[in-house]
Amino acid sequence: MNLFTDIRALVLDSLAAMTDAGALPAGLDTANVAVEPPRDAAHGDMATNAAMVLAKPAGMKPRDIAAVLAARLEGDARIARVDVAGPGFINMTLADGVWHAVLRRVIEAGTDFGRSTIGEGSRVNVEFVSANPTGPLHVGHTRGAVFGDALASVLDFAGYEVTREYYINDGGAQVDVLARSVYLRYLEANGQDVAFEDGTYPGDYLIPVGQALAAQYGDALVGKPEAEWLDDLRDFATDAMMHMIRDDLAALGVEMDVFFSEKSLYGTGRIEAAIESLREKDLIYRGVLEPPKGKRPEDWEPREQTLFRSTAHGDDVDRPIMKSDGAWTYFAPDIAYHHDKLSRGFDLLIDVLGADHGGYVKRLKAAVSALSGGRVPLEVKLCQLVKLWRNGEPFKMSKRAGNFVTLRDVVDQVGPDVTRFHMLTRKNDAALDFDFAKVLEQSRENPVFYVQYAHARVCSVMRKAREAGVDVDDAALAAADMSGLGHSAELALARKLAEWPRLVEVAARTGEPHRVAFYLYDLAGDFHSLWNLGHDEPALRLLQEGDTATSQAKIALARATAVVISAGLGILGVKPAEEMR
Repeated sequence: MNLFTDIRALVLDSLAAMTDAGALPAGLDTANVAVEPPRDAAHGDMATNAAMVLAKPAGMKPRDIAAVLAARLEGDARIARVDVAGPGFINMTLADGVWHAVLRRVIEAGTDFGRSTIGEGSRVNVEFVSANPTGPLHVGHTRGAVFGDALASVLDFAGYEVTREYYINDGGAQVDVLARSVYLRYLEANGQDVAFEDGTYPGDYLIPVGQALAAQYGDALVGKPEAEWLDDLRDFATDAMMHMIRDDLAALGVEMDVFFSEKSLYGTGRIEAAIESLREKDLIYRGVLEPPKGKRPEDWEPREQTLFRSTAHGDDVDRPIMKSDGAWTYFAPDIAYHHDKLSRGFDLLIDVLGADHGGYVKRLKAAVSALSGGRVPLEVKLCQLVKLWRNGEPFKMSKRAGNFVTLRDVVDQVGPDVTRFHMLTRKNDAALDFDFAKVLEQSRENPVFYVQYAHARVCSVMRKAREAGVDVDDAALAAADMSGLGHSAELALARKLAEWPRLVEVAARTGEPHRVAFYLYDLAGDFHSLWNLGHDEPALRLLQEGDTATSQAKIALARATAVVISAGLGILGVKPAEEMR
């Protein structure tokens, strides 16, 4: 039940009736007619731009259209009042019974309330995290993991078929460095003194990997030339790192559907096939690029390269795909990887990347556009940095990782629920401050506590109602007489609940799961306001002693609030609290 969709349908039906009556010319395009919350809640519950949108194509004044449309809208039982404002905006106030019906629908649907079908029939691939398998996930990966997982969840809630995917960067030189670093830990496990040179990974997390290697090989590899152990250690170390990464993701509550290995693209003809696909479209050629901006002529050595004509698909410059020695550039396997995604039949690709990949966006979009013939869009979501603090002071680095704070450092200190919610309290492309002390505060200033406390309060009042003999099962609450719910604070809460289905669709369409966190905070605020009013106005208390019918109606409002909070937290990957400690 999306009340905004329902009222928009009413507006469109009214416009059609006006056309039939000759009040509007035939053939008007109503695609841009919208029904939304008014900017000022004092103006009503919903507003439509219909008169403004249709005035020019109809050759009429907006207020003339609005006057006739308003009269028709007022004839619907759901509409209590219609006002024409300014040049022709129409503000509508809905009847109280509409909000009561929303509460029943929420309780009856449970946490499925707000699910949408806008994505029905569309398959989406969301690739996120995709960290190099050279060490534990750090706090930047944490934000990307939470964002990507929540984005996938809100898309799923909106009806899309979603695949969560992790691209394992195990085909580059960094995996060789990892193997050499593990070999040093292996030598260490065999009693030798070692020194970690620049370019190796000195973190303590490789100590158990070296020990495991020693347990398997003994001292058989000690003193052996690199050529004899590099390939085996590369696989051994990568497997160990990916096991650790999977454990880290599990601690955060993230489960991937697919782990795709970059290495699987090499030596299998898959890169060649992707490049050939572009060559057939005359998008691969030999040429010389202009010197990069900021390079002095004497620093630039022009040379002929194999290039992808990415400028034909919106990029700033064409991109090399092969080095002068015949080896592929790092971009070539990325092209092949996205070619593979397209071959799996996705209708939309979403890549969640760190902010440092901003310069890579246009070439990726160009590649997908070229490979799919413009049929499949690629959306790239960049996650900005996370700044860690404790009581206003920068948080120190992790000894285990060597030079950064790990995902586990964060989760172990504050828990996965707090971590996930707080990572979504800012839009993904805005920097985020994470203070270990503040995120655990029990105050309104802490969004996750504020939302969890609202849910726990509902659970508490329902327990007390049951102890008082009030039937608060969902069937009883949905059947309750809610006509007495007419206080402005009660109706404000019901109105907020009615916004949930629309919010889901907006968050899915924009790819902005932070909207869910913001909405939950506002919803919790409306509930807490109603709760606090009950301290001074006994008639607003949820449990009315000796009045079962009134108690059920008021608790129905609270129960509906808890249902939507639970659904929203589910999208964010956060468990709702039944009591606060």
